[in-house]
Amino acid sequence: MKKFLIVLFLVAVAAACGGGGAGSTASTSENAQRAAGDSAYTNPPVKSQPGTTGGGSTVVGDTVPALQGPPVIRHAQLSMTVGSGTFDSKLAAVRTLVQAQGGYIAGTDAQVNPADDQPAIRTGVINFMVPAAHFDAAIDELSKVGKVQSEHISGTDVSAQYVDLRARLANAEAQRNAMLALLTQAKNINDIIAVQNQIGQITGQIEQLKGQIKYLDDNTSYSSVAVTLTEAGAPAQAPPGDSWGFVTALNDAAHNFVATINYVVTALGAVGPLLIVAGLGLLLWRRRRPSAPLAKHA
Repeated sequence: MKKFLIVLFLVAVAAACGGGGAGSTASTSENAQRAAGDSAYTNPPVKSQPGTTGGGSTVVGDTVPALQGPPVIRHAQLSMTVGSGTFDSKLAAVRTLVQAQGGYIAGTDAQVNPADDQPAIRTGVINFMVPAAHFDAAIDELSKVGKVQSEHISGTDVSAQYVDLRARLANAEAQRNAMLALLTQAKNINDIIAVQNQIGQITGQIEQLKGQIKYLDDNTSYSSVAVTLTEAGAPAQAPPGDSWGFVTALNDAAHNFVATINYVVTALGAVGPLLIVAGLGLLLWRRRRPSAPLAKHA
């Protein structure tokens, strides 16, 4: 009984240390774990694409192409303008582009912004996921939909996280196998309950690690793109019947004349108080100055 509890304590301590990080793994299995971690980004998991879209058309290709190199979570944000009255067609063009690249729409949000004395301007945001191998191609195709006003692309290398998570997963699974073997040697109820509790804790750690690895798999296999489309306002038109620009010249001249008067009035408003104070001072000085005495006649 005492020997069994000692073994159980040692296994529990090893499991606790293994949950804290990959550094607690045994040296004999380190190479195997590292190889497993490296394979996570040299050969990422292949996922099936959504088979059909809302229109019933089949997505080109059945599997996501493998992406060579380290796993990177990539995200792009683009803002572009489209021609007036072309918002619907451009939005449909983005949907077609996503389908052609083997991606899927995650969400859309379109609205109308009314403007005074001008046609209503439509704006919308479309979020979609595209296979990581088609990310650059999708960005290039998007630049043809409208005029790009801003573009921001970010990427996070998660190679180290992959290696760490897979090493911790391998260590936790080894600890669970040791606990299962130890469970067969339990002789009484207390020992069985103690071992089962340890197995439950380790199993929870395993499921948590698998969930984190799946999250990385999903976010490295597909990249997210957010596109903001804004419909351009109505183009400015020249006044009719002014092909020579005479009316425009008169309008500019009148505007400059009024602007000049405005500048003069503004200057007088700034200097006027000083002139008034100076005038009052000069008037007081003349009144207080003694008059010159009259010359005496001989």
